[in-house]
Amino acid sequence: MRRRERTRRADRTAAALAVLLGGAGVTHFLRPRTYDRIVPDGLPPRTTTLASGLAELVVAVGLAVPATRRPSGWAAAALFLAVFPANVTMARDLLDSPRSTRASRLVSVLRLPLQAPLVAWAARVGRHASKR
Repeated sequence: MRRRERTRRADRTAAALAVLLGGAGVTHFLRPRTYDRIVPDGLPPRTTTLASGLAELVVAVGLAVPATRRPSGWAAAALFLAVFPANVTMARDLLDSPRSTRASRLVSVLRLPLQAPLVAWAARVGRHASKR
């Protein structure tokens, strides 16, 4: 694929990535207890929840602004890597809980490998977005 086409694709998909991160960021403030429960041990739950929600919102805005799209793509990739331990904690807790449903267990486990394509998508935006 030529450079111009990669740039156009990165610019187009940056908006979708911004919506995904923005939506996730907002939910950290609307339903913080959901996120507090999956914060790995050793971190302050509410502070971590609010900080990660704010980080998602800041990165989402950065992805929406052409001038900051490239660094925000890399920031999104780093953010997806940073929250992976929380996803592992959530899956472990649901697998260990006799009260969790089979569906929630399945979703939490299947979600783990989906983090890799999200990291790759964000990195592609960071690498190929326009330099405006």
